[in-house]
Amino acid sequence: MAVRIRMKKIGRKHRPFYRICVMDSRVHREGKAIEEIGWYDTSVADKSKRVKVNLERVEYWVSVGASMSDRVATLVKKVKTNSFTTAASPAPMQSPKIKEAPAPAVPEGEAAPEAAAE
Repeated sequence: MAVRIRMKKIGRKHRPFYRICVMDSRVHREGKAIEEIGWYDTSVADKSKRVKVNLERVEYWVSVGASMSDRVATLVKKVKTNSFTTAASPAPMQSPKIKEAPAPAVPEGEAAPEAAAE
């Protein structure tokens, strides 16, 4: 039996909620799970509170041969390292560009205005 740690979608339309489950890989997405080891709520504003995973159970299932889906592996990695970003990084500050007035054109043979004033 091939065992995978993946997400089971529950909730309603436009408001997804996922349970992180250990399932047989041949069972459909909302099928019966062997064990539920966490949840992931996409609608929570604070990104660090969106996911809750029992890391001890994840380590156990991986040690006995279960494989994780890509998204679950990403979530587990973020939980282990606590690397959730709370907001997108702001754009770097840019100084306003000041257009300088072009210097007046001086015909050849004539002195510059400052030189003439002396």
